[in-house]
Amino acid sequence: MDEDRRPGFATRAVHGARMPPIDQDAPSVPIFQSSTFRFETSERYADTISFRRPGYTYTRGYGNPTLAAFETLMADLEETESAFSFASGMAAIHTVATTCAGAGDRVVASPELYGGTFSLFRNVLPRYGIEVTFVDAHDHDAVGEALPGAKLFYCETIANPNVTVVDLEALSGLCQNAGVPAAVDNTFASPYLCNPARYGFDFVLHSATKYIGGHSDLIAGVVCCSERDVAGLRNTVIETGATMAPLEAWLCMRGLATLELRMQRHSANALSLATFLEQHPKVDRVHYPGLATHPHHALARRQLPMGFGGMLAFEVEGGVDAGRRFCDGVELAWIAASLGGTQTLVGHAASTTHRQLDAQARRAAGLADGLVRVSVGIEDPDDIAADFARALEKV
Repeated sequence: MDEDRRPGFATRAVHGARMPPIDQDAPSVPIFQSSTFRFETSERYADTISFRRPGYTYTRGYGNPTLAAFETLMADLEETESAFSFASGMAAIHTVATTCAGAGDRVVASPELYGGTFSLFRNVLPRYGIEVTFVDAHDHDAVGEALPGAKLFYCETIANPNVTVVDLEALSGLCQNAGVPAAVDNTFASPYLCNPARYGFDFVLHSATKYIGGHSDLIAGVVCCSERDVAGLRNTVIETGATMAPLEAWLCMRGLATLELRMQRHSANALSLATFLEQHPKVDRVHYPGLATHPHHALARRQLPMGFGGMLAFEVEGGVDAGRRFCDGVELAWIAASLGGTQTLVGHAASTTHRQLDAQARRAAGLADGLVRVSVGIEDPDDIAADFARALEKV
């Protein structure tokens, strides 16, 4: 521009903002709330958008400094080479599945899955010509028989909502023998309680909305994996657009700073509540891997040495109506979607989180009609127990 002429008001308003010089550290990574980034030349733009040189071009799939900071942190905590962030946990699951498999391919999955994931695998992937075989992940012989020729194996570290625990080492070994990539949703455990990559899993997924964010104020997902696999996921996301926003990445990093402290409290509160419920006459069964009566307790002690997590489920005596009446009776706890936040949340699984499953599919997944899923918060444990006691009186 002509140096002798001062730019007009609109031009100065658009171009006048500058990053102030700073040579000090701040306690948080800046939020690069930008969709695009400037280049000195067209050649550099071309090289960067083609990933021939480092830099940022467009936040949708091509990268953003705030997203990169979150991804680097997640990879470190999950002990993988790299990570890639997403707009939601379901976006992450969908991208892994459709990157690994296409029309004519087959995926093997555990039936003990979050209802949205189960519906994706049963109803959506077949529209793409992807066959999904559901196999009990605890039956290793059956898994081994189903794996040959598959493009992906998928399970959950701690299953949603009945909190069973899979043997990650055994399943990873089966996948490696069959040459099948292994993916696991580690949301219920969090990277503090379990690192599935240590056992050989290729893709470790999280709904970052939950324990990673930790405050019920964001929607996000992330996949931790190798650098090569990140490149494959990125190629899919560039075309499908399921990219995390910079603010959500910043909020996730804020949440990770207190993850250890929160998970310790969640785990302690959940064990206390599970012990209380196990002794209550109106409760048929409690599902929590921290209890000695849980069928996978020994495995959980080995695989989750830092704690058993903040998620539990219990079966109210009386079936569907009793489960709903209990939820309607709580006062401190919230009837609400999601999990992993500071508040205790309850939900009747058959009519909410797993509403996509018909009665037959629920039974196949081990979901009782009166099952209540509980995300145990960080409140005083005596207050949580008192609230549940009052609600059970109304059943």
